[in-house]
Amino acid sequence: MNTALKPNEDLNTELGGSGFIRTAGRHTIDFLIDARGIYLLFVRTLYYVFCGKRERGAVLRQMYEIGYRSLFFMSLTMAFIGMILVHQAGVQAARIVPDYNMIGATFCELLVREIAPSIGALMLATRVGAGIAAELGSMVVTEQVDAIRMCAADPIDFLVVPRFLACLVMTPVLVVCAGTIALISGATTAHFAFGVSMHTFMNANLIHAPVIITCAMKCLAYGTAIPIISSYCGLSTFGGSEGVGWATTRAVVNSSLAIIVLNFTISVSSFLVFSR
Repeated sequence: MNTALKPNEDLNTELGGSGFIRTAGRHTIDFLIDARGIYLLFVRTLYYVFCGKRERGAVLRQMYEIGYRSLFFMSLTMAFIGMILVHQAGVQAARIVPDYNMIGATFCELLVREIAPSIGALMLATRVGAGIAAELGSMVVTEQVDAIRMCAADPIDFLVVPRFLACLVMTPVLVVCAGTIALISGATTAHFAFGVSMHTFMNANLIHAPVIITCAMKCLAYGTAIPIISSYCGLSTFGGSEGVGWATTRAVVNSSLAIIVLNFTISVSSFLVFSR
């Protein structure tokens, strides 16, 4: 009797019953191991921020790589996002009440609270996070990190801390610059598409202190999460060039997921605190 399973039967056998439980358990264990590793890396990074011996000019070089080289990419992306959102908001408003007086105020509040920090951080995760993971991963597989350890130095102090400080400083700067570009592009779209004057669109009546505080908290949280998660993925690389590619993918996926989770957490927390 032929007992061979067809491909779909193999899949059903693997995912059904105890196979699904084993797969879910394995992923849960991997997640907990990664979470512990990221936490330990974050603690050691904070320690070396205050007690480390970094190379002179290392932070400035990383600020140039992370900030200046990401400015055009983020600005172009946010410019198109600003045009798209304003145009869609105007089209939807025309279907209900053709009044565009508050479209600028609503867009400004949404831009400061959500769009600029969150979309900007996702753009940074795709460029900066991938770059950090690929660079550190390449150093791991070529044994450069081991060479740093042989010199009685900690790779976290010399490799992670400069990228962490640079990303922490440049994330708010990039968010402000990209948000300004999005505001200008949105105002231009509203003026030419719906006849809204620049003075009417530039309405900041809905931007209060809680909105600015929420934006600042998100920028700091994202600026912390992206370099730490990406550095962990890079330093945990193994398996040669294939491992570097996998580490880069992990860095982008995990950083993006962390941004979404942090966005939800900070938004809910700020609503509970400032709505009282």
